[in-house]
Amino acid sequence: MMKYLLAFLLSFTYVCGGFAQQISYDDWKKESKDNIRLLPEYGHVPKTTGQIEADQRLINTELKQNGTHRKASDQLIKLGFSYLYQGDIKTAMYRFNQAYLLDPKNENIYWGFGAVYSSFNDIKAAIAQYDKGLAMNPKSSVILTDKATIYFVDSQKDGNQEKLNTAIKLLTTSYGIDAANMNTTYKLSVCYFLRKDCANAWKFYNECMKQGGQPIVKEYTEALKKQCNK
Repeated sequence: MMKYLLAFLLSFTYVCGGFAQQISYDDWKKESKDNIRLLPEYGHVPKTTGQIEADQRLINTELKQNGTHRKASDQLIKLGFSYLYQGDIKTAMYRFNQAYLLDPKNENIYWGFGAVYSSFNDIKAAIAQYDKGLAMNPKSSVILTDKATIYFVDSQKDGNQEKLNTAIKLLTTSYGIDAANMNTTYKLSVCYFLRKDCANAWKFYNECMKQGGQPIVKEYTEALKKQCNK
C-alpha cells in the first residue's frame, strides 16, 4: 500500500513518476550541451543575434496578449506545468525558460525548474532550484510543499527519520502560509501517519477532506483507519 501511496504522491506533485516521459535523463543531459533551452535560465550562455531577436518577438507577443511581464510569465509557467503533467518535459522546460525571459524575478520559475529536475529524480538539482525560488520569496507555499515532498520521498527510500522531520517542518511552514492547500494538508497527514502520530494524521486528513479531499486515495484512508483505530 505504501508503495502505491508513494507513487501517487510523486505524480501529484509534478514529480512525473506516474507519467510516460518522452526523454531519459541521460539523453536530456546530452542534448542540453547543444540545446540551451533545456538549461535553467538558458545556462547563461551568450545568445546569437537570431536568438535574441526571437526572444524579443516572444516578449512582444506575450505582453500584447497578457498585458504585463508578470502576468505573461505566470501564464507561461502554467503552460509549463500543463506540459509536465503530460510527460512532455522538454516543452515544459522551454515554457519555464520563456517565463524567465518575461520576468526573471518571478520565483515560480524556479518552482518549474525544480519540478523538471524532480521528474528525473535529481534531488540535488531540484532542491537547488527550489532554494533559488525561496530566496526570492521565502513565503512561497507551493515551493515549500514541493521541496518537502522531495525530502518525504527520499526518506522512504532509506528510512531516514531526519529527512521525514525536514519534510514535516517544511510542510508546517507552508501550511502556516496557506492552510487551504489540499496538497499540503494531505502530505502533512501522510507524514504524521508515517511517524505514527495518529492525532495529527487525522487532523490534517480531516482538514484535507473539508477542503475537498481530492488527493486522498482510498488505500490511504484504509491504512489510516487500520493504524489509528478509527
